[in-house]
Amino acid sequence: MTFHFIFADKEEQRTKKTKNSPSCLGYPVSIFFIVVNEFCERFSYYGMKAVLVLYFKYFIGWDNDLSTTIYHTFVALCYLTPILGAIIADSWLGKFKAIVYLSIVYTIGQVIMAISAIHDITDTNRDGTPDNMTFHTAMSMLGLMLIALGTGGIKPCVAAFGGDQFEEHQEKQRSTFFSIFYLSINAGSLLSTLITPILRAQECGIYSKQSCFPLAFGVPAALMVVALIVFIAGHSMYIMESPKGNILLRVMKCIGFAIKNRFNHRSQQHPKREHWMDWAEEKYDKLLIAQVKMVLKVLFLYIPLPMFWALFDQQGSRWTLQATTMDGNFGAFIIQPDQMQIVNPILIVIMVPIMDSAVYPLIKKCHINFTPLRRMTVGMLLAALAFVAAALLQIQIDQTMPNFPSSSQIQVKFLNLENTSVPVEVEGQEPFAVPGFDVSSNNDTSNLNITNGSICRDENCKARKQCKPIARLLFCTDLIPSLLRANFTIVNEEGQTCHYILQLGFGSSYTVLIPSTFSFGESVSHVFTDIEPNGIHMAWQVIQYFLMTCGEVVFSVTGLDFSYAQAPSNMKSVLQAGWLLTVAVGNIIVLIVAEAGSLPDQWAEYVLFASLLVAVSIIFAVMAYFYTYMDPMEIEAKFMDLEPEEKKRKELGMTTKDNLAYVNNETSNNTDDKQTKI
Repeated sequence: MTFHFIFADKEEQRTKKTKNSPSCLGYPVSIFFIVVNEFCERFSYYGMKAVLVLYFKYFIGWDNDLSTTIYHTFVALCYLTPILGAIIADSWLGKFKAIVYLSIVYTIGQVIMAISAIHDITDTNRDGTPDNMTFHTAMSMLGLMLIALGTGGIKPCVAAFGGDQFEEHQEKQRSTFFSIFYLSINAGSLLSTLITPILRAQECGIYSKQSCFPLAFGVPAALMVVALIVFIAGHSMYIMESPKGNILLRVMKCIGFAIKNRFNHRSQQHPKREHWMDWAEEKYDKLLIAQVKMVLKVLFLYIPLPMFWALFDQQGSRWTLQATTMDGNFGAFIIQPDQMQIVNPILIVIMVPIMDSAVYPLIKKCHINFTPLRRMTVGMLLAALAFVAAALLQIQIDQTMPNFPSSSQIQVKFLNLENTSVPVEVEGQEPFAVPGFDVSSNNDTSNLNITNGSICRDENCKARKQCKPIARLLFCTDLIPSLLRANFTIVNEEGQTCHYILQLGFGSSYTVLIPSTFSFGESVSHVFTDIEPNGIHMAWQVIQYFLMTCGEVVFSVTGLDFSYAQAPSNMKSVLQAGWLLTVAVGNIIVLIVAEAGSLPDQWAEYVLFASLLVAVSIIFAVMAYFYTYMDPMEIEAKFMDLEPEEKKRKELGMTTKDNLAYVNNETSNNTDDKQTKI
């Protein structure tokens, strides 16, 4: 299928579309395609991301640290690529083509992820374990790289493209559109975080049944296909503007020239200038230089911010892994560990209106000058407090955890009472047992043979004639808590089978006795619980989620509102790119600590992150104290060349008004501005 995209002159294009584009209730019909596209895309991204760390641990077989490292590397890439997407859209393809082409890359990545999770592809011996894990790992890494390029690349384009669909007289409709747009983002995020863990908890497979990661990744992939089709379907109705240059590139070139020019004139014979950016005056106009100065002033405040995101994004990694060690039984239903992430968007929907309508007005009535930078400082401290709560909870979990040699913290011992003595009386027989062994997610426990006095695998039995199996134990298990059950089959030499399902629990130890009097066709009734499962309930995590969400509301939403208010009228996108970059750097901090920290206890790592954020909060508070708030409109007006003065103030005021309306819509709707919903 081939699509032809034709770009006309901006004014000609707008006139044509205004005459021919259908409308509904005063809104361009085209925006409905964009809203549906955004809902499906956000469902796809957050659905895949919700189960990603568990996929690394329980399917690929990585430990907690490596799973966390790869997870945060992926998230960091997702927030580095928006810069590339903005350059592609503004300087080369235009927003529409950039969204389409990068969405195709995005879709391919999601499909590859779904394929990588199908264990039957390389399970040639049909034992439930992939025979070529390198293939699955390579496929998943390729899929994640394509997803990062796709989701990051379209991130700065979709909302702006939606705003392009409105005419100047549709300012009110444009304002409402952003509300609907960000509502679709939150709806997609919330629903996917709820649904995909349920899909993952299902069992599927051709030869053996396991956790259905292919379905958990496949549904987001299908939603991404729908998003692409819906977006392309509306192409005949869109208002599309030709690429007109990237302001981000202009800013970078201006800064680069200033540095180069200053270096070339570093001798004392050249007089100093008031600001180092003034060295760009030989090539760039003073208005652009003044705007760059304002941007750099805000970007300087961004330096401490990555530490907040380093803690915030661990909700999807460390906190999810912590939930796997807890009891998710909520009576009539069971909460999956990855479903706990849904607490954040639910609390956001509740907290934002409360903060805006109750908390902030109350603080104002108390005559407390709660400036935006002070709010952000409080938000960082609340995030640190959330990690203190996580550390205290981890200490309680560790105290109830037995000291197993297996990293899975689940022990199952199978005792065969044939020809091996154990101190257990069995009627009519002298009791015998094979030494017990641990079963964990990192051990290959398939095709184990219970024999006279030993346990061996099939290949060993072929080499050792004395190892004649009296019963073969085919063991497959899903050790993800809330799905704690072991399915095993006992097969004798005649081919008779006995299937048994053992319900497990994290932090538990079980002994299964297979007596010599065992007859095929009967159930294995001799199961003993040596150590009871961990009883720390998953609901205790709500405390740390609540503190983190409160911190997010006063940090992230306030931060973007402040950034837009302090940015020049034509450089909002530059600040957006800078904001997303702090998210990427924050995730890089996590993977460095996870790999290089090597702390013996998880609670200690939580305390380390909390301490680092407190220290950074103090630094940020000092920087905020010396910060002088700017009026970008007033500064820009000094450099405007248009006459008369009233005209340039009016035009500049219109631009600023549009931008502030955009920001207010983002803030009031809690939306995407909280970064994770961008």
